[in-house]
Amino acid sequence: MEFLCYHRDRPDSGALREDLLEEHWSYMDQYAKEMIARGPTFAGDGATLTGSVHIVDLPDAVAARAFAFDEPNYQAGAYRDVLLRRWRNTLGRTMWEFPGGPSDGNRYLVLGLGAGQAADLTVPADRDELIAYGPLLSDNGETWLGTAALVRAPDPDAARAILTPDRYADVEVHIWQFGGRR
Repeated sequence: MEFLCYHRDRPDSGALREDLLEEHWSYMDQYAKEMIARGPTFAGDGATLTGSVHIVDLPDAVAARAFAFDEPNYQAGAYRDVLLRRWRNTLGRTMWEFPGGPSDGNRYLVLGLGAGQAADLTVPADRDELIAYGPLLSDNGETWLGTAALVRAPDPDAARAILTPDRYADVEVHIWQFGGRR
């Protein structure tokens, strides 16, 4: 089962996250084989950390909750909240298989939080700009809760445009970059 986990930072938690960087990476190393995508999000300045995204393939919701809540930054109080949802890898690949590579162009996390009938279940036509794409689902995998994507785009508005307008209660766009050990 695939899950999207988005840990959102508490304000001014950057120093704590920096202190725990090796612990965070060591923790994530345990999930290297299960990792579909990972990386930090940033404020509009492109430098201030705002969160950490991990898309992982785990056995069940219990394992996903353990992954999210045993994470060292979460345990130390660096995060203000956690979005944890089932997710479906509609591209069938990891971020490391993205043909655009890890650093060419601007990258974004796009979260469309669902309202009503499911939308954007089909992969958009411009697949070459998608790093990861799929629906957010309930724990049982049956109810559509939104859509999540990692995308290369010229700007936040272009990233937002991959989702159908007016089909979401809210759409968030965050600057994102490939994560992991340098």
